[in-house]
Amino acid sequence: MSPSVLTEPMETIRVDDDGGVRIITMNRPEALNAINSAMIDELTDAYQAAAEDQSIKVVVLTGEGRAFSAGADLKAMGGPPKQSRHELVDMLHAIIDLPQPLIAAVNGLGAGYGATICGLADMTVMAEDARIKAPFSALGLTAELASTYNFPRLMGPQKAMWFLLSSDWMSASECFDVGLALEVCASDLLDQRVMARASHLATMPRASLVMTKRLMVDAHRDAMKEAVAREGEGLNQLGGGPANVEAIAAFKDRRDPDFTGM
Repeated sequence: MSPSVLTEPMETIRVDDDGGVRIITMNRPEALNAINSAMIDELTDAYQAAAEDQSIKVVVLTGEGRAFSAGADLKAMGGPPKQSRHELVDMLHAIIDLPQPLIAAVNGLGAGYGATICGLADMTVMAEDARIKAPFSALGLTAELASTYNFPRLMGPQKAMWFLLSSDWMSASECFDVGLALEVCASDLLDQRVMARASHLATMPRASLVMTKRLMVDAHRDAMKEAVAREGEGLNQLGGGPANVEAIAAFKDRRDPDFTGM
């Protein structure tokens, strides 16, 4: 990969180009790439910059270290609010409106956002030891990232219902079996396999990639944005409620190396 393509220092992500492929790496390995306000800002900026860059044909999202993303940074909740440029909805709209194909390279555990982003990505490639979880019910919350719309389409309504309600882990092989993952590969081959697919697409004319994706996504774009809005209303209703407060307090008290976010 080439050196970072952004000139300003970034706190939570790394952005690199390899030919016509832009690689966005969530870079908080000490926090299992949990997403905080700074990462929302930087990811939104990165997606918007990629959308405007005519040299970029494919975008890849992955995580640094052993995790893809453990979801929202629950440890930061309850602290003083931080000034930010973007809200979560801005990042989600930037993903939904991204003209180039987006490949999620799931290199390790993905919880909450780290799981539901797989439904917003156009393709997902997973390491064989990766696993994902939607812990929303256990946290007294509801699902997000348009997963209540995308997961039934991808997995079927009953499997999606169980996954989004149960807070159970789903293995990479199970994700492949239900249609959530395009490919599962050996962990040490993930970067190679993802870049092989991304580089192959990058040999195609950008206009063709963008047009075909637009034709496929346009039928669902408004519905995904409406799902994001409905989910946001649900999260606002449940966030801070008794079940949510109790679950967050219990989370902060335990020392779980595979902590789950939202």
